[in-house]
Amino acid sequence: MSYWLRDHTADVAVEAESDSLGGVFAAVADGLAATMCEEIPAAGERFSLSVEAEGRDALLFDYLDQLIYERDVRSVLPVDHEAAVSRMGDRWTVDASARGVPLEAVDAREIKAVTYSEFELERTDGGWRAYVVFDV
Repeated sequence: MSYWLRDHTADVAVEAESDSLGGVFAAVADGLAATMCEEIPAAGERFSLSVEAEGRDALLFDYLDQLIYERDVRSVLPVDHEAAVSRMGDRWTVDASARGVPLEAVDAREIKAVTYSEFELERTDGGWRAYVVFDV
C-alpha cells in the first residue's frame, strides 16, 4: 500500500493505491496523518473504531471524517492505520485501528475536513486507487 501527497488549490490531496480495499483505506488514512505532521514519534496507544455506510465511497468519506473526529475528541494524531472493509447486503463496514499519538508530542497542521471535491475510489488492474481532497 502506498500514498502520495498531491498539491491542490488551497487544500491538500492524498492519492493512494493498494491491492485490497482495506489497504487503500489505511493508505489514505496514513496520507491524512502525513498531511498533518511530517515527523511522527513512536508514542501513543492503539485504539479501534468501526464505521458503517451505505456505499464504498460514503464509507471511505465517513471513515476519514471519523479519524478527524477522533483527533479532536481524543487529542491524538491517528497514525499507523489498519483497516478491513466488509459488505453485508447493502451496508459496508470498515473495522479499523490506529495508534493515537498525543497532540502535545507533535507539531501538527490542522485539517478541517474531508471533502467530496474530486473524490475517487476505484478498482484498478492491481487492486484499488483513491484520491481524496482535504480542507486545510
